[in-house]
Amino acid sequence: MLKPAPEKLAQRPEDDATDDRTRHASVPRLARLLWRLIDIAGTNRVPPLSDDVEPASIKAEFDALTRAAAKVEIAPGIELSRAFWTHADALHSRRAYAALRQLARKWPRGHAPQGFLTVFSPGVRGHLVEVAGAQELRVANRVQSFSFTGNPVKGPFLVMIVAGEYPEAHGYAPLRAYAQPIFSGHRFIPVNSEFERDVLRSVLRARPQLAQDGIDLLVEKPVFDHLTPAGPCRPDFLIEARSRKTGEIRQLILELLESSEPEVQQRDRLRRIAPLLTISPADREASNFAARLSAALAL
Repeated sequence: MLKPAPEKLAQRPEDDATDDRTRHASVPRLARLLWRLIDIAGTNRVPPLSDDVEPASIKAEFDALTRAAAKVEIAPGIELSRAFWTHADALHSRRAYAALRQLARKWPRGHAPQGFLTVFSPGVRGHLVEVAGAQELRVANRVQSFSFTGNPVKGPFLVMIVAGEYPEAHGYAPLRAYAQPIFSGHRFIPVNSEFERDVLRSVLRARPQLAQDGIDLLVEKPVFDHLTPAGPCRPDFLIEARSRKTGEIRQLILELLESSEPEVQQRDRLRRIAPLLTISPADREASNFAARLSAALAL
């Protein structure tokens, strides 16, 4: 069994990604890299039905992540796409390690050669990452995820694994992994609770009904903070609605109240972005969910 590897990641800092979570050492850098990739790929956004020409699928989501990897640097002059895989076989076959050995010859000094694997996982436990349609993967350190503490979140997960040089393996090995709960295998939208997953499901179900009324919805799950004059904040869900009849566009924030009232300061910041619609656990399966959205948007 591999011994735990030190917490060290060769990627460049995400100076352009504003997020209050990044000010805490407890947030893994691997998590921030995955969030950044999701944000660039746009898998945290659902386009309006009139624009959603490509059916949601796991292939389309991984294709979007792969394209986004070309826009992220993991070391000076080294794009993530040069050391990025989306199938567990890349590690099982050691193909990724062979590619890393080749890349290591041109890797910048002071940065450890590392590769990154992102996989869809039904579940994670301890050091193990379950992989749909493939043998599970073992990493040297326990898999990290905020979903293991406080309010547990079930799978599925989008898991990013970093592989690098590891003396115990006499070469390269999977070092660490971060598991981000997502909506489903067809939509890699991050969720932070089962409640968020339920609310998102209700929003997606409401889209066709609102479309019949001439309203198109773009749904976004922000993964980084929005900056406002009153300070940073992060909406639970941000909705942009467009009237097909008038062309008018309006925004709405879904504020999820699962256990306690949000801070007054946080609400003030959110209102600087858009009006709020509060959703409680009693509302998640409400039959009038589409009507509430329509009334709040007033289009």
